[in-house]
Amino acid sequence: MLEWNELDQRAVDTARILAADAVESVGNGHPGTAMSLAPAAYLLFQKVMNHNPSNPRCLGRDRFILSVGHSSLTLYTQLFLGGFGLEIEDLKTLRRWGSKTPGHPEFGHTDGVEITTGPLGQGLASATGFAYSQRFEKELFDSGSSDSPFDHFVYVLASDGDVQEGVSAEAASLAGHQKLGNLVVIYDSNQISIEDDTNIAFTEDVNARYDSYGWHTQTVDWKIKGNYQEDLNELYEAINRAKSVTDKPSLITLKTIIGWPAPNKQNTGGIHGAKLGEEEVRATKEILGFDPEQTFQVEPEVLAHSRKLLDRGGEWEKTWQSKFDQWKSQSPKKADLLDRLLKEELPENLESLLPSFEEGSMATRAASGKVINAIADSMPELWGGSADLAGSNNTTIEAAQSFAPPEHSTDMFTASPGGRVLHFGIREHAMASILNGIALSGHSRPFAGTFLVFSDYMRPAVRLAALMGVPAIYVWTHDSIALGEDGPTHQPIEHLTALRAIPNLTVIRPADANETSQAWMAALKNTTGPTALVLTRQNLPVMNSASNPHPEHLHKGAYVIGEQYPNPDGLILATGSEVAIALEAKTQLEKSGKRINVVSMPSFELFEAQTDEYKESVLPSSVTKRVSVEAGLSMPWGKYVGSSGASVSIETFGASASYETLYEKYGITAANVVKTYEGLGN
Repeated sequence: MLEWNELDQRAVDTARILAADAVESVGNGHPGTAMSLAPAAYLLFQKVMNHNPSNPRCLGRDRFILSVGHSSLTLYTQLFLGGFGLEIEDLKTLRRWGSKTPGHPEFGHTDGVEITTGPLGQGLASATGFAYSQRFEKELFDSGSSDSPFDHFVYVLASDGDVQEGVSAEAASLAGHQKLGNLVVIYDSNQISIEDDTNIAFTEDVNARYDSYGWHTQTVDWKIKGNYQEDLNELYEAINRAKSVTDKPSLITLKTIIGWPAPNKQNTGGIHGAKLGEEEVRATKEILGFDPEQTFQVEPEVLAHSRKLLDRGGEWEKTWQSKFDQWKSQSPKKADLLDRLLKEELPENLESLLPSFEEGSMATRAASGKVINAIADSMPELWGGSADLAGSNNTTIEAAQSFAPPEHSTDMFTASPGGRVLHFGIREHAMASILNGIALSGHSRPFAGTFLVFSDYMRPAVRLAALMGVPAIYVWTHDSIALGEDGPTHQPIEHLTALRAIPNLTVIRPADANETSQAWMAALKNTTGPTALVLTRQNLPVMNSASNPHPEHLHKGAYVIGEQYPNPDGLILATGSEVAIALEAKTQLEKSGKRINVVSMPSFELFEAQTDEYKESVLPSSVTKRVSVEAGLSMPWGKYVGSSGASVSIETFGASASYETLYEKYGITAANVVKTYEGLGN
């Protein structure tokens, strides 16, 4: 039975007033949803969730995701009332430079914020990844336990906008398929958006849709009795019913009035994304029994009451810690693994496990698959898969089972709750969002693959991963027009440039199988942001230990490959499949006595992180005769070839033909590199 007293209600009303005052103070923001969701948020933080404000990153905590990120005050007011580190001055500096309360909550910036949910739908989609992570890590560390320190729930507050976004539909389908009983979503159905009444564009039966996905659904209607009534007991009981359904994710549709109880602006688009105005704030305070002459009014007895959560949270963590310590004593090897992951360390022998290739030719996508399988046994935390392209992306851990309920096994894949092979279906956007959730929730290392051209479908989540510093790994194959006959719809042209434009995304395009091994090592070492591995469909010549004795120089982003002249006449810069073309052009130019250094430049981002001295040694400023060659746009190369240089590139869409024909037609050839170099003059 829910314990709810006058101080609880006063705390809820205090949260409403703080939301109104904070937006009024800064002059912009989103007060309405924060006001009407204050009861639900308070209920979760104070009465439902297992967490400790003094240690908001406790391993056993429940996770809270505010998918309706623009309603940041829904979260900030609870972090203040609960004692997570925000104080009244932080609310007063909402949306201002340097404050702990930016316009949308940001992971790593404010204690208690689990994820940056900016664009609508991302939080709801990533919550599926949080739920994936919980199940995977429980199976990894404590399989079979009915009362595990790795058990927890994922709670989400979502909006009309969240459930309209396509990415949330993709993820919800997967969540139902996976039977994620630890995921509980409260959908705030206030039916108001910026364009006012959502009926102008949104009239579907959301519960019926989620029923069809395999969710457990309920409705709590605070408007059904004629007079609006915030029945917290009803919502509390609905949450408990949701928690008791262990084989389905749960959606609770909560019908609210946005901006309640503002007398004139409630239930209008005007209160969604703008301040109430002085008179409306005064009127609201009078309705709730607050002094209209005061701002940011918090009664001491209310704050003392709500911050009892610190004591309750501390007691909960003590109980959890006892359970955790017992697990450690019973599972010392698993505890050692967890300790390594908490320290963000890789296995000591990992580099020795990387495959080395000495002869022949091999597509870098195939080399990537060999690397994954070579290190998989030593990295049980590594798991991943593809958006229905595993055979093309080479993303399958061959000895592992698939992550899915056993009844979803097929002739090709055997499923288990803790499997390491992920199957996303053809849902690239949700795949990227789920990777964010996995990486944020726990301590495993997820990867996911598709064709490079479909990175467009993933981009919003990739950008958020870079913004948050999430160490997701993307395996993007079929990286150029050399994928051939599928034609221009599948041939990336602008994608490398567009991805390089994302701050904190490390893009690596290895030149051969050995660089691919090192590219994986670089990705696994990168724990402060996502890494993109950009790989070929077609075979590339393997540069063995004689022709390239130092593929580990990939970690520097760029290095001279082949014979290096201390005072070269010119430079040819290339990435990926075009490095072999650059080396062939070097050979041809050297026949006429020219001294050419070829620079393999797999990662601009890694190169820019090097010292000025190293960069000068690779790209000496005295050598201005430079040509870049890459099967994509020339745009990012200007910085490296300079005003005296030139680029062999592709500035239009591709065509359907064999890759040999396409490279010839588009001039991605050694002959054209030579011609371009010679055209630079002396």
